Amino acid sequence: MTKLEEIKEILHQKNASLVVSYSNGEIKEYYKNRINDIKEILKENPLALKDAIIADKVIGKVAGSILTVAGVKEIYTDVISKFAIPVLDKNNITYDYGKLVDYIQNNDKSGMCPMENKYKDETNIYVIYNEMLK
Repeated sequence: MTKLEEIKEILHQKNASLVVSYSNGEIKEYYKNRINDIKEILKENPLALKDAIIADKVIGKVAGSILTVAGVKEIYTDVISKFAIPVLDKNNITYDYGKLVDYIQNNDKSGMCPMENKYKDETNIYVIYNEMLK
C-alpha cells in the first residue's frame, strides 16, 4: 500500500477532514472544516507541509493554491473543483480524486463557496496564499 493509499484509508475510516503524512514519516489527522486545519498548520510552521502527502475531503482552488505554495508533493481528495486542477497541473502536484465538481459549494449548498468565487480568476497562487494566511 502506498503512503497516499494509507492516508486515504485513514481519512475515510476516521471520518477526518484532513490527513497529513509529513516528510518525517509522522501521520496526523485533523477534523476542522474548510481550510482551517491547513491554515493552522502553516501558521505554526510555514515549512510543515513541504514534501507532505495530503488526503483531504475537499480541494478547491484556494486549498490547492495554499498546498502548492506550501510544497505538498501529492494529494488525494474526495471532491475537487475544476478551478483547483489547473493550479495542481501547472505546478506538477500529483493528485487523485473521487469526484470532479464545477465549484466548491458554500456551507448551505445554495451556491459557490465565497473563497472559491473570490479567487476563481486569480492567476497568482502566492496572492491567495498570502491573503488567506495573514
